[in-house]
Amino acid sequence: MKSEPGNGGLPENAARPLREGEIYRPIVPDEARQPEISARSVGWGLFLCVIFTIASAYSGLKVGQVMEAAIPISILAIGLARMCRRRSSLLENVIITSIGGTAGSVVAGAIFTLPALYILKLDPHPLQTMFICLAGGCLGVLFIIPLRRYFTREMHGRLPFPEATAMTEVLVTGEKGGAQARLLLLSTAVAGVYDFFVTTFQVWRESVNFQFIPLVRDLAVKAKMALSFDALAFILGLGYVMGLRSSMILCAGGVFSNLVLVPLIWMFGQHLGNQPVYPATLPIVDMSAEQIFRGYVRFIGVGAIATAGVFGIAKSLKIVVGSFTVAARAFKQDGAREAGRVDRDLPAMTVAIGVVVGALAVAVFFGSLQVSLTTVAVGLALTLIFAFFFASVAANAIATVARNPVSGMTMLTIISSSVVLLQFGLSGPTGMFFVMAIAGMVCTALSVSGQAITDFKTGYWLGATPAAQQKVKFLGVLASATAAGLAIVLLAKAFQFGEAAPGDSRVVLASPQASIMKALVEGFMSRQPIAAILFGAGAIITVVMEMLGVPALIFALGMYLPLELNSPALVGGLLAHFLGRKSEKLGGEPGRALNERAVIIASGLMAGGALGGVIGAACRLIPGYSEGFIRTPFFANEPISQSVSILGFAGLCVFLWFKAKGKNSAP
Repeated sequence: MKSEPGNGGLPENAARPLREGEIYRPIVPDEARQPEISARSVGWGLFLCVIFTIASAYSGLKVGQVMEAAIPISILAIGLARMCRRRSSLLENVIITSIGGTAGSVVAGAIFTLPALYILKLDPHPLQTMFICLAGGCLGVLFIIPLRRYFTREMHGRLPFPEATAMTEVLVTGEKGGAQARLLLLSTAVAGVYDFFVTTFQVWRESVNFQFIPLVRDLAVKAKMALSFDALAFILGLGYVMGLRSSMILCAGGVFSNLVLVPLIWMFGQHLGNQPVYPATLPIVDMSAEQIFRGYVRFIGVGAIATAGVFGIAKSLKIVVGSFTVAARAFKQDGAREAGRVDRDLPAMTVAIGVVVGALAVAVFFGSLQVSLTTVAVGLALTLIFAFFFASVAANAIATVARNPVSGMTMLTIISSSVVLLQFGLSGPTGMFFVMAIAGMVCTALSVSGQAITDFKTGYWLGATPAAQQKVKFLGVLASATAAGLAIVLLAKAFQFGEAAPGDSRVVLASPQASIMKALVEGFMSRQPIAAILFGAGAIITVVMEMLGVPALIFALGMYLPLELNSPALVGGLLAHFLGRKSEKLGGEPGRALNERAVIIASGLMAGGALGGVIGAACRLIPGYSEGFIRTPFFANEPISQSVSILGFAGLCVFLWFKAKGKNSAP
């Protein structure tokens, strides 16, 4: 039984599990041939990749916010497609997005770790910074290729892929034009303007904590039960695409962390006097709810995520082995045509050779740090194990909630690597450099692998050739690693990272994530104890979730992410539920049209929110920029400012509801 695409959009079975005997037929079917890897698609992809890499590196080091590249680049690809005499094909636009989207992922890996080397006064050579980014990025692509078939095809309809959904809708609807394209542009514009002004200037509060209500304030102060809500269009659209079940589990994890674990730690910790309890650096009695969350509960979340990753790898092993088997058969002459174009990965031997070459290059790099061969071997093993393990975790997280737990997994890498390498006598400045090099490669690998699975799912829906996407991914990694490495080196000469040093008059770039990683590696290389009980508690929570049949990784991510990011996603999930019921009630073509419009609007909210964030981050690059350039008279008045934010978010919900219903507005 084959499904047919509906009205030029995605097929009806694109977002649901397939029935027995049913197959998914992409927009560009297997037998079709379109221009894909061309001078145009590769050239524009590399250009956008370099531009977004440089801009993201600066904004990430300055404010800790990496520019979201993939969705804005998918919008730019549509515009660029109309500039040439021969209009770019849909698959060429996929290639542009695949290359350009690499920018944000490589930069995220780089700025979370490499500036820590400068803060520690270890000053890496420019070639070292570029190599760490390049090696990590290539390993991320190589390790996600065997998992591509599992996440995109075998898990079809079981994972929401919010970011891939937004990119796919942008590419398809933008190319198709007509009423749906106008609806996409309208929702993108609404979200872009809304999120731009809210996150860039002081118009009203972006985050709502409800503490202008006395009861809520008393709960936050006396019981450390703090509520928060990030009223942004991007997260509303994200929650809609995730659906009610996933958004509820995500929010449940946040509720458990913030309204159960934080108050419990406070209840016992407030009686422990004025001595800090490791790993936090402040006495619990002096900590706010947010400080307790970051000092203790987030480590529990990291342990939960890591354990959920073990379960995820175990579940996908059969498919990974099958992927290698299918690819290996393709080497035989009689099996060369076995895999169709839309299911053809790079050959298994190519992937294996790539991993071997990458491992040898990493070993040579570690050897250049003047350590023993045993240390080189241990460091190489840690790098490969963590990079492969976290590739699966990152892919699962991105496919489910569009959030990659980069910082948590990097922290776990630093802690584990430090503990292991200390047993081999590695410590001091060399030890810190060695550990941060491992962390940089692993961080970049898991960041790139998470973004790559989004591109592969987009390609799966649209009918791109996976092998073509995988080839150009390496070009994107090379361009972005070179640009990111050079950008960090140049910024290190012009600015200080972390905190101001005495006698240094250079402007400081906060580098918040790298500052945390620096503190971690410095502490562990000084032989501080590991917070094993917190990681272990997270692991037990994951085991309990698996026993209950609950998607453990979603719950663990909810525990790890701040509550303000989880709660608005639940609102989007509720809208998806009620509009879905409305669609079922209408039935037939009206019901299908309502669903299609709703997904287009939600995708537009995500695209517009990402675009607004990019423009806002670009504004921060302007000398003399201040959030106070635009400031409403009521901004500092918490009751009014937060109430306006709530009303604005409610307005976005109303916009999504009524625009999705369209002509079918009868109750």
